[in-house]
Amino acid sequence: MVRNPADYRTLLWTFVLTPGLLIFLYFRPDLVVYLWPLSCYFALSCGIVAHNHNHTPTFKSKGANQFFGTWISLFYGYPTFAWIPTHNLNHHKLVNKAGDATITWRFTNRHNALVAITYFFVSSYYQSEPIKTFIRKAKEKNPKLYRQIISQYVIVYGTHALLFGLAVALHGFKTGGLLWLLAAGIPGFFALWTIMLFNYEQHVHADPFSRHNHSRNFEGKLLNFLLFNNGLHTAHHENAGTHWADLPKVHAELRPHIDPRLIHRSVWWYWFQQYVLAMFIPKLGTTQVGRPGFEPPDTDTVDTRTDEVELGEAGSNAAMV
Repeated sequence: MVRNPADYRTLLWTFVLTPGLLIFLYFRPDLVVYLWPLSCYFALSCGIVAHNHNHTPTFKSKGANQFFGTWISLFYGYPTFAWIPTHNLNHHKLVNKAGDATITWRFTNRHNALVAITYFFVSSYYQSEPIKTFIRKAKEKNPKLYRQIISQYVIVYGTHALLFGLAVALHGFKTGGLLWLLAAGIPGFFALWTIMLFNYEQHVHADPFSRHNHSRNFEGKLLNFLLFNNGLHTAHHENAGTHWADLPKVHAELRPHIDPRLIHRSVWWYWFQQYVLAMFIPKLGTTQVGRPGFEPPDTDTVDTRTDEVELGEAGSNAAMV
């Protein structure tokens, strides 16, 4: 059923471990205060899987891909169709240049904890416009796609409403409400917030006009195992259609061409160095590599008209077909 054998681990994460933990907690709500961080991890992993699935279809069957996109939305916390207008048709075209809804330098190019923590809210606000435009164009020109989009919204939020109601019915309002919040609500928000934080970290102070220095990379083996090689971002941007399991090989080939300042072993040490040590020793923080996104070279031309992409192109993405 799957296109790449590595995705059997994807299926284990999304069809067994993630829902299995949720079901277990609904039977043992007394353990949710101890296990909710694990729920957050699995929700985040579903978000990473949604990203990978959007670029490279998981299944050979179109129907299975559409079902899978909706299924992982339940745990990720938002309909997966949104990757198309904000990520495929916008971020991957512009890569932190002007017009990218996810730019890291919208109000400042400073890199500190406050900017990183609040990036989710700023980025979400500006990503809402391409999402609205995409939905409007789907309604006007592609009714089938529009129905898929609406069904994802109904299924995702309807399922969360049912999960909340079930938790309350089983364990009362206080315990049940806390159960839903820690087992499903907070993990879904955590996944959304963290994925946007990763995007921020992978592009802040990188050079969007450079052939290879447009993204920051994290090489930790444990991190990349748990997050399906999401730390190898240069390889992904330069080979968006490459399956996540093949990114280490591509990264190894590109590594000699990437500025060492954009390669880190541990994301945890990177965060500690950037947001703790750099407060006392500023030189330990990141510095701009090459040109920032707001200083394009004279020869660079940036096409910001992402809303003019035909819906037929978007409809070919794995998440919706």
